[in-house]
Amino acid sequence: MLRSISAVCVAARYTVGHMPIKFGTDGWRDIIAEDFTYDNVRIVARAHAQVLREGGGRLVVVGFDTRFQGSGFARVVADVMAEQGLDVLLAPEFLPTPALSFAVVHHGAAGGVMITASHNPPPYNGYKIKGAYGGSATPSTVAQIERALSHPSGYEGARGTVQPLDIREAYYAQLDRQLNLETLRSYRGLVVHDAMGGAACGWLADYVSSRALPLHFEELHGRPDPMFYGVNPEPIPQNLGDLLTRLAGETGTALGVITDGDADRVGAVTAGGRFFNSHQIFAVLLRHLYGRGLRGRVVKTVSGSRVIELLAGRLGLDVLETPVGFKYITDAFLEGQADERLAVLMGGEESGGLSSRGHIPERDGLLNSLLMIEAVAASGLSLDDLFAQIEQEVGFRHFYDRNDLHLSAAFDKAALLSAASAYAEVAGHAVQGVNTRDGVKLLLDGGASAMFRASGTEPVVRVYVEAQSEEAVQTILAEATRRVLALDPGAH
Repeated sequence: MLRSISAVCVAARYTVGHMPIKFGTDGWRDIIAEDFTYDNVRIVARAHAQVLREGGGRLVVVGFDTRFQGSGFARVVADVMAEQGLDVLLAPEFLPTPALSFAVVHHGAAGGVMITASHNPPPYNGYKIKGAYGGSATPSTVAQIERALSHPSGYEGARGTVQPLDIREAYYAQLDRQLNLETLRSYRGLVVHDAMGGAACGWLADYVSSRALPLHFEELHGRPDPMFYGVNPEPIPQNLGDLLTRLAGETGTALGVITDGDADRVGAVTAGGRFFNSHQIFAVLLRHLYGRGLRGRVVKTVSGSRVIELLAGRLGLDVLETPVGFKYITDAFLEGQADERLAVLMGGEESGGLSSRGHIPERDGLLNSLLMIEAVAASGLSLDDLFAQIEQEVGFRHFYDRNDLHLSAAFDKAALLSAASAYAEVAGHAVQGVNTRDGVKLLLDGGASAMFRASGTEPVVRVYVEAQSEEAVQTILAEATRRVLALDPGAH
């Protein structure tokens, strides 16, 4: 049974003095030294601290990834939080976002801050807000911080403390609880981890070593690099040339796993150098966890593959469809924690953020990397073969691609979405339904779809296409892209 929830406003800009702050789906991101400065971070941290303190909070956890000046920005946040009367656990070195989020729960903190711009280009940094439950801040929490930016209150009480955070072993123990270590130890194949110079550098390798997993493990781009080895730290094919080349000559069950800049998202490459996309990962892990006896709802964003809905239906699992943004998936996990009847087996988004039952309601690139290895070990099949089985089971061939279109500042996003809602066909494929949960998703004949979604923080429109052949995907994507560009006055 498919249920849905609708999107709310995903971004708002606030100006404090001469400082513009634009909150998106996961906090605030901006260009380092332009708007993302020490002074501006202090203002955001002060508003965040005000909300935590007024809610009765006493403890906050602060971490950072491998971006430029990450440790300095984190120290600024910690100092402000302490000035505002909160005790702070501050990471002494970079760490993955999921480890930071787990630390919030493990230490019973009121919230967390991760200094990261996730998969954004190297010039960016950001301020990710984590709730006491160890996941993305809910829209209501973000709204409170936005109000505090506009209406700050003073604090004259005692200063809090700043202590170092030590979470690695406790986080590893949490991974142990989510995994079948006996199954993992049965795998002897090749695994290459592309850390992209980001926050997972050394972490997955250390976990594999500490648990004596006998697989052949290699780390690629495993030293921290604020420039991310010349690419954007997002696990998509154009950023993975070295890993695709490394796996090109491999066969069988060998695989590559990729974590993004702050290690909450995951990607994969299979033997032969084939990219294995996030929709495929979601489907394989859902089938694997179901096979381990886990049950619950399946939560997917509107940009997710039809395969997920079809597979969940075959397994007798309810599906909840949400707008794009992991915070909506977090909400569903929290509902399930409050009411067992609403428990979530797995939730995920098109960009590679996935979480599963029993873990924190947070994307976790390290856990999902290990779960992929576990699925391969349990079945003796490659990821490609596991997904082919699912395609056969649900009667749907999955092909997918996406374009991120960087447009002029004059581009009218609302006009695009209005026009797209009225399309009768795209590249000769008749429109059979329109989904406006987040952007406009056109349901086309033959099981295909074309989705248009405008960024809430920058002049970017993303076009997503799924169909049952590569030819159909590229034909639809080309036509959908042409229609977007035709509406951009800056392109003429």
